[in-house]
Amino acid sequence: MDALLLARIQFAANISFHILFPTISIALGWVLLFFRWRWLSTHQTGWLLAYRFWTKVFALTFALGVVSGIVMSFQFGTNWPGFMQKAGNIAGPLLGYEVLTAFFLEATFLGVMLFGHERVGERMHLLATFLVAFGTTLSAFWILSLNSWMQTPAGHQIIDGEFHVRSWLEVIFNPSFPYRLTHMLLASALTVAFLVAGLSAWQVLRGTTNRSTPKALRTGLTMAALLVPLQILVGDLHGLNTLEHQPQKIAAMEGVWKTEAGAPLLLFAWPNEAERRNDYALGIPRGASLILKHDANAVIRGLDEFPNAHPPVKPLFFGFRIMVGIGVLMLLAGWTGLVLLWRRAWLPDRLPRPLLWTLAAMSFSGWLATLAGWYVTEIGRQPWIVQGLLRTADVASTQPAPTIALSLALYLIVYAFLLLAYIGVLRYMAEKPEAVLLAPQAPVKSRAFA
Repeated sequence: MDALLLARIQFAANISFHILFPTISIALGWVLLFFRWRWLSTHQTGWLLAYRFWTKVFALTFALGVVSGIVMSFQFGTNWPGFMQKAGNIAGPLLGYEVLTAFFLEATFLGVMLFGHERVGERMHLLATFLVAFGTTLSAFWILSLNSWMQTPAGHQIIDGEFHVRSWLEVIFNPSFPYRLTHMLLASALTVAFLVAGLSAWQVLRGTTNRSTPKALRTGLTMAALLVPLQILVGDLHGLNTLEHQPQKIAAMEGVWKTEAGAPLLLFAWPNEAERRNDYALGIPRGASLILKHDANAVIRGLDEFPNAHPPVKPLFFGFRIMVGIGVLMLLAGWTGLVLLWRRAWLPDRLPRPLLWTLAAMSFSGWLATLAGWYVTEIGRQPWIVQGLLRTADVASTQPAPTIALSLALYLIVYAFLLLAYIGVLRYMAEKPEAVLLAPQAPVKSRAFA
C-alpha cells in the first residue's frame, strides 16, 4: 500500500473509533436530563437510580471520546498537513470554537453531576445536567459545521491557494449543514435508545433488575418507536440535498453507472467497477427515480458524468444498504417492544425472552448504523477533501509508508483493547448495578417505587 492509502485507512480507523463515543454522549446527556427531571417531578427512586447509573456510563463514554478526539486533531498535522495549510483559516476556528464553547462546558459541569449529590441543591444539579447536555449538542454543532463545509463548501474565497472566510454565516450554515446535523442528532438518539433498552433487557435476562430497569427500558423503547420514523423522513430530505450538491455520491450509493431515466432501486447487486455495471442485480423498476426525485420517470445522473472524480462504488453501495437495513430492524424492534411492554403493564419481566434477547443483541446496533452512514458520507466525498476544490492526494504528508503502517498497527491494537474494555465495563455495570451505585449518595426520599 502506498502512503496515501495508508494515511486514509489510519484516519478512517481513528474517526471510526472516535465517533462511537460522541454518538452516545450527545443524546445520553438529554436522556440524563429527562431522568433527573422525572426524579424531581415524581420522587420515585427508580428515576434517581437510572440517573446515577447512566451518569457513570456517560462519564466513561465522555472520557474515551476526549482521548480519541485528541488523536484526531493530532493527525491533521501528521498525515494531512496540507489541509490545515490551505483550509486552516476555516477549520482552525471551528475546531477552536468547539473546544472553547462545548468541551469546557461539558467537562466542568460533568464534575457537578458526578460528585455534587451531597454538595449542591437539586436545582443546581438539574442545571448542571442541562449544561452538559447542551454542551454535547453544541460540540456536534461545530464539528458537523466543519464536516458539512467540506462536503458543500460555501462562504469562502481562495487567495493564493488558501481558503479565507468571506462570510462566517455561510461557512457555518452551508447547504448541507441543517440536514447533516439533524440526521446525526437523531442517529445519536437512536444509538442511545437501543443502548439503554439493550442493557435493560440484559439485566432482565441476567436477573439483575432494580427499580430503574423498567423506567430505563420504557424510555429507550419509546425513543426508538418515535424517532425511527422521524429519522426516515430526515434521511429522505438529506438524500435530496445530497442529490443536488453531490450527485456523484448518490450515483455510487444507487449503483447508477450511466445517466438514465426511471432508474431502478437496487435491493441487492454486486457493483463491478472494472466493467462498470452491476452483477446479480435485484431491484424495483423506477424505484430510485421515484424516491430521489418523486417522479418515476425522472433522470438520475450516472457515474459516467464524473470521470476520475467520483468515489469508489462498493463501500457506498453496501454501506448505505447496511444503514437502511439496521434502520428497518430498529423500527420493528422499537414498535414491537413498546407495544408488548405496554400490554404487559410496563413490567419487563413479562416480556417474551426472544424479544429480550433481540433487544440485548441490538445494544450497539446504533454504532453499526452510524459507522455505515459515516463511511457513506466520508468515502462519498472522495477524491476530494473539500468537495470540488481540493483533492485528498494534494494535502497528504510525505511520511514514508512504513512509518504510517507502524502507527496504524499500534492504533488498531490500542483501539481494539479499549473497545473491548468499554463493552466489558458496560456489561459488568449491567450485571452488577448495586456495585455501580455504591458511591456516596444524597438521602433519597421516595413516595413510590414503581
